[in-house]
Amino acid sequence: MAAVRPRTTPTTTTATTFAQLGLPAQLTDALAAAGITEPFPIQAATMPDSLAGRDVLGRGKTGSGKTYAFVLPVLARLAASTSAHKLQSGRPRALILAPTRELATQIHASMAPLAQALSLRTMTVFGGVGANPQIRGLRAGVDVVVACPGRLEDHVSAGHASLDSIEITVLDEADHMADLGFLPAVRRLLERTPRKGQRLLFSATLDAGVDVLVQRFLTNPVTHSVDPTTSSVTTMKHHVLHVQGDDRLPVLVDLAAAPGRTLVFTRTKHGAKKLTRQLIAAGVPAVELHGNLAQNARDRNLLAFSDGTARTLVATDIAARGIHVDAITLVVHADPPVEHKAYLHRSGRTARAGAHGTVVTLMTDDQVSDVHDLTRRAGIAATTTRLRPGDPLLAKLAPGQRSFVTPSAAPAGREHAPIPAPRRGGPRRSSTPQSASSSSGHLSSRSGAGRTTPARPSGAAAFSAGSRVSGRRGGR
Repeated sequence: MAAVRPRTTPTTTTATTFAQLGLPAQLTDALAAAGITEPFPIQAATMPDSLAGRDVLGRGKTGSGKTYAFVLPVLARLAASTSAHKLQSGRPRALILAPTRELATQIHASMAPLAQALSLRTMTVFGGVGANPQIRGLRAGVDVVVACPGRLEDHVSAGHASLDSIEITVLDEADHMADLGFLPAVRRLLERTPRKGQRLLFSATLDAGVDVLVQRFLTNPVTHSVDPTTSSVTTMKHHVLHVQGDDRLPVLVDLAAAPGRTLVFTRTKHGAKKLTRQLIAAGVPAVELHGNLAQNARDRNLLAFSDGTARTLVATDIAARGIHVDAITLVVHADPPVEHKAYLHRSGRTARAGAHGTVVTLMTDDQVSDVHDLTRRAGIAATTTRLRPGDPLLAKLAPGQRSFVTPSAAPAGREHAPIPAPRRGGPRRSSTPQSASSSSGHLSSRSGAGRTTPARPSGAAAFSAGSRVSGRRGGR
């Protein structure tokens, strides 16, 4: 049957519990045991169609609960399938494709305890780790594989896996998968899945790139969109700080030295590495995350950020869609992204699932036009402020006592007395758009008494210059 244009159905539903949506008791009990009792809007909107076996396109903002929106119906349908007890070596029954290793890992972490309640086998497949354990897992038989395209394609080409028994295929972050770096491998993998199988695509945006996959691989898909395509997170505040080039690092050090988790984005892998070293030298415990790191280093750094050993994570766009860490209250675009979608996905690491958060973009004189165009296309109303290091606004954006670690003397994680504050910078000029901001809220989780601004680190150089991130991410 030829694919046709997707049809949109209303996203409202009268169901208020997972049981009313049609999930089996084993899943609702497992969810309740984890304290999850009410579906998010994207889950309530898409599950009736997904559980009914229809092809679905689901769009919701980052942090809206898309993972459970596809994981739950996949598990429910596999458990009810007549082939539930007919696992075959190297022939998984469901496939979930993700663009990054971190995202694949987190999807699997959310899914594994639920699958166990249904006696379903799951595993991850991605590069950066040994292939032999994955080969053994595939040969043993598995119900659901969560994979990055490159490594899975390697296993298929080598004969270790076949996709001819796939009943359900899911593409998470579908628009990202449709980028040039992923589309060829994704298309080849989808071509190997049965045409009669169910396909689910989920993303924060559904654009022309995704339409290529929709037209080729989905049959009479139903589209559910639970929020606008632009940023509509009412618990997120957006600020643009207009700074001089030499002031970028000390301003960032001030923000990152506050309590709580800070996620900083750079445009290049070299920039992420350099900036991480500069923050550590300034006394801010920081770790890096980018494609040049081995998988064990990526896992170790992400764990350090998650458990609080390092309060700051400096990352390329690999983390814009690849991670979920609770209570990230500040996102800083040290390098403004080129695309407005990248801005929205980066920013979406904070203010997740109803929490509050602040997004800061550092902008120099030569970036004014580009940043203005970026925020316009992203549909956000940002407050722009020209400031210098030591400006009182920095304490409002990231409240709390600044603390530092002496890099050469202190054990990791030990906090020392704050460094005395520098002389205040020049006058500040603020300009807030006349239209009502699409982002309002406060940073309750970063509260703390007092404030001492760090001294500007000696020899601080401008970080991360401006070339775009390149290379294949999450594939092999």
